[in-house]
Amino acid sequence: MQLYPNLTFNGQCEEAFQLYEKCLGGKITFIMKYADAPSLEHPPEWAAKIAHATFALGDQLVSGSDALPGSYEKPRGFAMQFNLADAAAADRIFETLSEKGVVKMPLQETFWALRFGGLVDQFGIEWAINCEKAA
Repeated sequence: MQLYPNLTFNGQCEEAFQLYEKCLGGKITFIMKYADAPSLEHPPEWAAKIAHATFALGDQLVSGSDALPGSYEKPRGFAMQFNLADAAAADRIFETLSEKGVVKMPLQETFWALRFGGLVDQFGIEWAINCEKAA
């Protein structure tokens, strides 16, 4: 059994996954647009939007899609937490994901971490960036 998040976007799934690929160093492994999905009804203007996509980061997977018009709901009650061992990488990732987004907690040293911070990216996804101190 494997547990991985499935993120829903308001028409920006492909753009978001492209940013995550560039920023996090993962790989988009699958994209299916609504126009290519054989049994999914969609409005004509939604044909180029994403019915399903998969992003791989090592052995971790994240899937995503664009909600059909009128059915999108902002994510709430969770954050994607990214754990790193390298403070410089944490700084770079936090800076990139926070561009055009909202910083909820600036990236900073805490009692448990060299760096910890929270943000909501430009696509509405909440992130926690954590770089723990060496034991």
